[in-house]
Amino acid sequence: MNTNRTLKKLSISMGLILASVAYAFYQNSIPASSIIAEKNNGVENLPQAVIVQTPPPRPKQTTSTSTKTAPRKPTPMPVPTPTPVQTPMPVPTPKPVLKYADGVYTGNPADAYYGIIQVKATINNGALADVQFLRHPNDRGTSIRINNYAMPILRQEAIRAQNANVDIISGATDSSQAFVESLTSALNRAKNYL
Repeated sequence: MNTNRTLKKLSISMGLILASVAYAFYQNSIPASSIIAEKNNGVENLPQAVIVQTPPPRPKQTTSTSTKTAPRKPTPMPVPTPTPVQTPMPVPTPKPVLKYADGVYTGNPADAYYGIIQVKATINNGALADVQFLRHPNDRGTSIRINNYAMPILRQEAIRAQNANVDIISGATDSSQAFVESLTSALNRAKNYL
């Protein structure tokens, strides 16, 4: 009984293998274009990229000995004529515009309500290089505290801006306004020497 079952399984397996081999030979003997045409026959909305068409064979040209024509020579492409390269004229480098004349300029004293602020501006290479406080309110504790906070900020802002247009520091409004007034007069003197 086991032998019959094994022989049956073996014969079914052999039949399947032979059928696969025969199908493979059949597929190799048919051109690819006819297989695709058979698969697509009667099926709509297939993408065009699936359909492969083989080009028709070229007809053979018959040449008779009496009507031989000379082979055509290819038409030469026109050669562009080179255009002369024009060198641009050198542009002179503009000299930097100096805002201020070099030197040290003292500003006018300005009222800061609790005292006087007066600054000295140092100009180097036409630019504001340094600002020093010659006078500032320093007789009261509050004035000392406010000016110790405001003076470095005002100095840095003026050098960064290269003019006296600095922001008013909150809590040091009077000192800020007096600083602007004194520095403006010093920078105006520096402009006058240009």
